[in-house]
Amino acid sequence: MEFKVRGIIVPIVTPFDGAGNVDTVGVTRLVDYLIDRGIAGLFSGGTTGEGFLLSLDERRQLAEGVVAAADGRAPVIVHAGAASTPDAVALSRHAQAVGAQAVAVIPPFVYRHSEAGLLRHFVAVAASVPELPVYLYNFPAICNNTLTVELVQQIMEEAPNVVGMKDSSGSLDALAELVAVTGGRFNAVSGPDGLALMALALGFDGCVSGNANVVPELMVSLYDAVKAGEMARARKCQERLNRVRALLQDGGNLSLFKQMVRRRGVEVGDVRGPLLPADDVAVDAIAARLTAEVGLLETV
Repeated sequence: MEFKVRGIIVPIVTPFDGAGNVDTVGVTRLVDYLIDRGIAGLFSGGTTGEGFLLSLDERRQLAEGVVAAADGRAPVIVHAGAASTPDAVALSRHAQAVGAQAVAVIPPFVYRHSEAGLLRHFVAVAASVPELPVYLYNFPAICNNTLTVELVQQIMEEAPNVVGMKDSSGSLDALAELVAVTGGRFNAVSGPDGLALMALALGFDGCVSGNANVVPELMVSLYDAVKAGEMARARKCQERLNRVRALLQDGGNLSLFKQMVRRRGVEVGDVRGPLLPADDVAVDAIAARLTAEVGLLETV
């Protein structure tokens, strides 16, 4: 299956209303804000989007809202990973039904599974949506299971609609090897923002950037600089991004992402428990430093 996303993909934060429910109007505002700033794709229900704190019905609601808001202006990848194969199949089929361009599937979490079990899981999910591109989502730190190069190759042999992988393992080795062994067909997308410049310089197709919720312009500038061969400018962008990462704890406190998106003029509510809201005094201080040190926190 021929399908590739290229550029900066944003794992969007999930807007909540005052009652703590998914805010579909907020979803539209957030999607418009990101697309207007040049992002190349949207990732719904991921780790940054508190996807593991949403019910299955809420994940469906979010997927529908993001697809509708994007309205074909940018591809939408819906995270359909779940602890069980039936749930991952159901979420994948729903994403296909509402018009998502692709799904991403993290390994089933909590239990440590054998590679045979993981192979069966991913093949079953991909087979349930044979016409839909499927991305693997490697994030061993949160799901207790790792997608090795050998396992990914086995999955691709049995599931031809598996087109690539988002890798948040903290290493680029697996992506680089998969690109090499597939002759460049593998859609390699890096997760950690600290590796963004390195990943793009290696020729990977894009980055899934949590910090891009707050500073989409900076991430798009980094991507554009690398693609233009302007490496000095790209390094400066990565240096600025590293300041953002340090100030916003690189996604370690999702409330900071949401508070700073609000400072950009897009209301998205706050985090869902047991995550804790950021301290207001700390938020004010961080916002002031972002404006002074990075210069990309002006409101929309």
